[in-house]
Amino acid sequence: MVRPQFDGLVGQDTAVALLCRAVDQQRVAPAYLFAGPHGIGRRVAAERFAEILLAPAATTALALRRRIAQRNHPDLLWVEPTYLHQGKLIGASQADEEGIARKSPPQTRLEQVRQIAQFLSRPPLESPRAVVVIEAAETMAEGAANGLLKTLEEPGQATIILLAPGPQSLLPTLVSRCQTIAFQRLNPADMATVLERVGQPEVLGQPQILAMAQGSPGGAIAAYHQLQTIPADLLTALHQPPRSLREALEQGRQVAKTLDTESQLWLLDYLLTWYWQSYPAASPRWLPRLEEAKGYLRRFVQPRLVWEVLFMKLWETNG
Repeated sequence: MVRPQFDGLVGQDTAVALLCRAVDQQRVAPAYLFAGPHGIGRRVAAERFAEILLAPAATTALALRRRIAQRNHPDLLWVEPTYLHQGKLIGASQADEEGIARKSPPQTRLEQVRQIAQFLSRPPLESPRAVVVIEAAETMAEGAANGLLKTLEEPGQATIILLAPGPQSLLPTLVSRCQTIAFQRLNPADMATVLERVGQPEVLGQPQILAMAQGSPGGAIAAYHQLQTIPADLLTALHQPPRSLREALEQGRQVAKTLDTESQLWLLDYLLTWYWQSYPAASPRWLPRLEEAKGYLRRFVQPRLVWEVLFMKLWETNG
């Protein structure tokens, strides 16, 4: 029987059925891997599953849901990747809220894994068990992942949930200690249902954004919001390859000056989709250039140089 906590989770019937069966049969695993792309409901499922696992008889469902959403339940530890900013670890969501400039992707660090072990070293305070949720578990470096192994083997009175794109994104030793629950990309009808339900119907009118999202409502919303941060005149200029060498150099300078590295990486993904849809005949020549630029940015090559070279190559191949 599907439990009411999962009401509203669209398009994940199989995952929900497996989790409900584990609870009904009192066979909740010590560790789970919620596997699937970002933005399809893994985080919501983790919150709802935590509601079930943490619920004592004395707490109302609404109050418990609020505490979990605010991450202030004493038996819940929610771990997200962090940036190292001015000697302190700053969560990715906090960095977004405070507008902290970021030069490299966030990571789940060894210090955070040690915090998990410390959290689980005491018995639960209010609930039958503790729950730990590790978002973007694929961002763990090898040292942090190895540090988590011992905890996964002996979590005590706890259930640990890892959110990751798939088993291939984690060390096999981590995957072997988890029960994998697969989450699926949503079909167009379910995508429309979710986007309308969360008040984002305008996203449905953006074919490039929907193509980038590939069945992920959360991905579509994030991409739409990211698109709004790019100056309209710059975006319009980039919708076609440069028409001169001077224009190529100027566009490269503008992109590097205007956007941080993560936004530049997103822009390359957007341009990949735009060129593929708008210039299908030329795409085989252009798309490898954009993929090459992504690789250079990830290796911390000077961004202005990356963009100038990219646009010069697009101009040359378009001539």
